[in-house]
Amino acid sequence: MKKLLSVAGAALLTALAAVFALGQPAQAATGFSVSNGRLYDANGVEFVMRGVNHAHTWYPQQTSSFANIKALGANTVRVVLSSGDRWTKNSAADVANVISLCKSNRMICVLEVHDTTGYGEDGAATTLAKATDYWLSIADVLKGQERYVIVNIGNEPFGNQGYSAWTTDTSNAIKRLRAAGLTHTIMVDAPNWGQDWSFTMRDNAGTVFAADPQRNTVFSIHMYGVFDTAAEISDYLGRFRTAGLPIVVGEFGFNHSDGNPDEDAIMAYAQANGIGYLGWSWSGNGGGVEYLDMTTSFNPAQLTSWGQRIFNGANGIAATSREASVYASTTPTASPTVSPTASPTTSPTVSPTPPPPTTPPPSGGCTATYTVANSWQGGFQGEVKVTAGAAAITGWTVRWTYANGQSVTQAWNASVSNSGSAYTARNVDYNGRLGAGASTTFGFIGSWQGTNSTPAVTCTPA
Repeated sequence: MKKLLSVAGAALLTALAAVFALGQPAQAATGFSVSNGRLYDANGVEFVMRGVNHAHTWYPQQTSSFANIKALGANTVRVVLSSGDRWTKNSAADVANVISLCKSNRMICVLEVHDTTGYGEDGAATTLAKATDYWLSIADVLKGQERYVIVNIGNEPFGNQGYSAWTTDTSNAIKRLRAAGLTHTIMVDAPNWGQDWSFTMRDNAGTVFAADPQRNTVFSIHMYGVFDTAAEISDYLGRFRTAGLPIVVGEFGFNHSDGNPDEDAIMAYAQANGIGYLGWSWSGNGGGVEYLDMTTSFNPAQLTSWGQRIFNGANGIAATSREASVYASTTPTASPTVSPTASPTTSPTVSPTPPPPTTPPPSGGCTATYTVANSWQGGFQGEVKVTAGAAAITGWTVRWTYANGQSVTQAWNASVSNSGSAYTARNVDYNGRLGAGASTTFGFIGSWQGTNSTPAVTCTPA
């Protein structure tokens, strides 16, 4: 995302090509690593990013944002930096302080150079080679931080012109970083202002992955107006999963000047498939896209509707984020450069999944409501809302039977099974306990042909 975010209009998606195969990736020794399309932390525990972007380079005084982002449940923050080619350069000392802020707040730092945004179309943008020069110039503060830092070489490194060079330029940048001794997991953004409508990254990701001698590269797609249907989202992300290549949604919003992205489908599919996402952005947007601010004037007590959605909504950060295991045995300490900031009353300060009470609450009744949230030719996204009755419940089971041959292909926030057209959904460990009158939701992607009537659903409490 550019600071002023004047993203060029994207072309319509074209006929989809088959993806590629690749060999088994190698493991990094000291930090994050990639294996079979999944990201693992230094303890070998799978890590799924749940977080937001923070425009540090333009608002360097907003250091309290790191603690505030963590307090709302994020496990990752993607930090905007500048190589000095377009905006004021972030010094090695400043980057070291950013890493310290991430670590003291028990978050993973994704560090990105923003000066590459829209290269080839935006005359002020710089090259991936220049961004690589910057990383090499601050290598001393990066080395030793492999457990906590992921290096995102350059933001949206091509616009809608000259993007055929993406594969070569990205491969060369990775090779230079490795030759200089950087062993971090590397993240690379797609061209076409990050949205890859030309499928350049999708169809050449295998080549780029193989160019990394450590096989420790993650691909990042930015989802705005190009990704306005659940079908487009699941197809794009699903092809990386099928190919065994790691993919994250490095930026996305709930609206944009180039179209209306389907944020519900993005978050639902990501949660169902163990894919990380990082929303844009915490605060400070300009140029007519101020609506993408999650907070008003960096105040975590004033979440916007977008902020409420991504942090506290279905498949949001509070419900799905899990802290990196590398922090499990550490005690957080206050950063000496951060002014104390009181946590807002709306911010969670504990794990979003509370431990079970010593005495289970009494069981009660429950009801369920089935909704088709999105539909396209041959497919649909469904959602079921489960509501406890007059008494608390400790678990639930929802059942329904399709009358028109529909089928569920994947689900999230519930364990779903079937016998023919009869489906059963049971709560997972974090959403079974509901207080009297409280609700939770689960969702799924399904297929249909001809008719997609809404089935009757029943709910049985545990």
